[in-house]
Amino acid sequence: MKSQSIVDAQDQSGVAPVRRCWHVITCEYPPQTGGVSDYTHLMATRLAAQGEEVHVWCPSHASPPRVTSGVTTHQLGAIGPADLRRVSQELEGYAPPRRLLVQWVPHGYGYRSMNLAFCWWLWRRANRHGDQVELIVHEPYLSFRATAVRQNLAALVHRVMAVLLLRAASVVWVTIPDWERRLRPYALGRNLRFEWLPIFSNVPVAENPDHVRALRRQYCAGDQLLLGHFGTYGSLIATLLEPILLALGQVSGLVILLMGQGSEQYRQHLIRKAPHLAHLVRATGKLSAEELSCHLSACDLMVQPYPDGVSSRRGSFMAGLSHGKPMVTTYGHLSEPFWNHTDAAVVVPVGDTEACVRAVRRLCDDASERQRIAHAAHELYRERFDISHAVAALQQAETKKDCSCAF
Repeated sequence: MKSQSIVDAQDQSGVAPVRRCWHVITCEYPPQTGGVSDYTHLMATRLAAQGEEVHVWCPSHASPPRVTSGVTTHQLGAIGPADLRRVSQELEGYAPPRRLLVQWVPHGYGYRSMNLAFCWWLWRRANRHGDQVELIVHEPYLSFRATAVRQNLAALVHRVMAVLLLRAASVVWVTIPDWERRLRPYALGRNLRFEWLPIFSNVPVAENPDHVRALRRQYCAGDQLLLGHFGTYGSLIATLLEPILLALGQVSGLVILLMGQGSEQYRQHLIRKAPHLAHLVRATGKLSAEELSCHLSACDLMVQPYPDGVSSRRGSFMAGLSHGKPMVTTYGHLSEPFWNHTDAAVVVPVGDTEACVRAVRRLCDDASERQRIAHAAHELYRERFDISHAVAALQQAETKKDCSCAF
């Protein structure tokens, strides 16, 4: 898929084309931290850089939103009924049909993840005001659990929210194909268009080879290899990762680098389990995007297990892929089938610690294989997952008619 740029030459009639207007509605935006925050900021920045008019509607925050050329930010407040009435009045200042691009995470919009008013508001915007509502689904809804009464209540409400959203939407962009399977029944027979829109990396590659070399000297001595893991160390992934790292702590010539928020606490947890790892396991804590990029570049290989398997919604995996890192990861029930046949990573079954450790050790012993996988990873990311593909897909999507701002 090739990126579509905005045509800025005049057409044959001599009239310059009107640039499109995007209203991006998100549950978080810088300076708020989070994957959706970074994703939305990078997408808005790229659209603006291509000449589009971009408005980001985000929750109120103690600090002002990040200033980006070409991007205008608006406050959603606490996303309650009064806030939504105000936002509706502000939206009426733009020419219809307004294109509302909603970053959907059901637990992101407040009210204990059960903001039915927000979903009803989107339905009214589409059906009473003629706006074009498009969803980018990062998560569809909570699962039901036999013994979790509160979660089951939220899961039920999430499905009601899904019905309202799918009645409002003209297009549903899903970060993995499985979300379509889960959501389509809640379209209640409506012939709704679903499109796959994989996540891109939230960590732009920083070109700073001198700093990368300095980091390697900081963490490694001589011929030691640097094995990285990037994540937030939530309980599900941390549980998978622990036996892998404990086993790899026995491999000579290997230093383990934990990157991301929560990495320092997780390192302490590992050391309590195995004190001998104190001099082999390092942790960075939370890093800026540029520093994180340099740390990723310093790694020789990475291990990225996921309880539901690698998939195109995993930003931490996309970060390693975009940096051309040879990675060992897991295949699970949410993995797209092509991951089982890719040359761009080593994939083992979820929960198979021995297979994961064997794969890492094999890569440690084979520099040419690491180089081959690194090249394949870089090419796969460039050809399929780079941000240019997501932006092009959104730009090329058919709309009811041109969405242009009223100036």
